[in-house]
Amino acid sequence: MRIQVSGKQIDIGDALRTHVEDRLMEAVGKYFDRPVDAVVTFSKDRHEYVSDSSVHLPTGMIVQAKARAGEVYACFEGSLDRMEKQLRRYKRRLRDHHRTREEPIEGLGASTYILEGGQDDLDYLEPETLQPVIVAEMETKVPHLSVGEAVMQMELAGAHLLVFRNDAHGGVNVVYTRDDGNIGWIDPRNTQ
Repeated sequence: MRIQVSGKQIDIGDALRTHVEDRLMEAVGKYFDRPVDAVVTFSKDRHEYVSDSSVHLPTGMIVQAKARAGEVYACFEGSLDRMEKQLRRYKRRLRDHHRTREEPIEGLGASTYILEGGQDDLDYLEPETLQPVIVAEMETKVPHLSVGEAVMQMELAGAHLLVFRNDAHGGVNVVYTRDDGNIGWIDPRNTQ
């Protein structure tokens, strides 16, 4: 397993790096035999440490977990506990997904833009045009998934929304978490 441990504006020592590698290999090793990639990033937010962990599974799915704590080791253990809970919950579905899928998950390249938003500040001036100001542009992947796989990926990533290409017809679809706790699915193809 290739594990990248880094810190944003904080120094990550060898003891913490070793602890993260050992614990992550132990936790993910319970569910998957083959090596996977993992990225763990630590940062400081006021008086708390934040651990943001992401593991790329051999099935093509990505599991993400985030935790906050006053101590850096406790912060990592919190995110690892969340990740283990997700892996335990989806263990059967992840393995079944890997067996039934004939080819690995493919992703279509797409551009992601961050637009300047309106501030809540009273001194904020209304823009002269309706053309949004692009703050940043990044590359992202839109995966080819079934609807069930998309819902599972969204929940594993801890996201509220996932854009994907539907394996059934190749069209762009969206799954999202509704305010009532249910999952919404937008399929523009079924509008006839």
